[in-house]
Amino acid sequence: MSAPYQYLDIAKMIDHSLLNPTLTPDDLEAGLTLALAYDVASVCILPYYLARCAERLAGSSVQPSTTIGFPHGGHTSEIKIAEAKRAVADGCQELDMVVNISQVLGGKWAYVRDDIRGVIDVAHQAGRKVKVIFENGYLQDDHKKRLCEICGELRADWVKTSTGYGTGGATLPDLTLMRQYSPPHVQVKAAGGVRDLEALLAVRAVGVTRVGASRTREILDPCREQLGLEPIQVAANDAAGY
Repeated sequence: MSAPYQYLDIAKMIDHSLLNPTLTPDDLEAGLTLALAYDVASVCILPYYLARCAERLAGSSVQPSTTIGFPHGGHTSEIKIAEAKRAVADGCQELDMVVNISQVLGGKWAYVRDDIRGVIDVAHQAGRKVKVIFENGYLQDDHKKRLCEICGELRADWVKTSTGYGTGGATLPDLTLMRQYSPPHVQVKAAGGVRDLEALLAVRAVGVTRVGASRTREILDPCREQLGLEPIQVAANDAAGY
């Protein structure tokens, strides 16, 4: 029986993560080569390397992306806005921003809303998209629900589970909750712990459209094998993003 998906249905779910601070420029170049070869959705890269990333990806269908307020979310809103402006100038198409976790836990929802709005305004005015990272491992369900509501009101493009550097990654209960409490125009991204095709298909089944992954090769090689496609030959090592 044939698989109920095509290769690009899966590949275009993956944001190839190149965010580990120990990645060298050679590692980053290798990761970009791999992402292009597998034709993923985007590369989420260390901010200092974003302009080069955009240059490498130009003319492809792989989008350059980076992080804002990463990984702890505690930057001032003014700094997050400045980061967003620089990311746009460097060619970023998708911005993954971390909420102010401290203010979320303190119930300071006006601050949280304004913090998220500042980045979304910069990005949307430039025709870019924003993924809002909750870092669910630190939050209660009520926090997650309120964040989904705020992101819906601000017309965020995605809500995202985690950075990969917190106490936990994506879980099916969290993803189900985020899909339930986000309006239809807001998509859901899973990040942290999706390391094989089985895990990706499981999150896809609950409505996830993007996955942050450092194990892109391990996910997509079995996918291609199941679909009877030729293996991709690429010299790049699968540089870990998390």
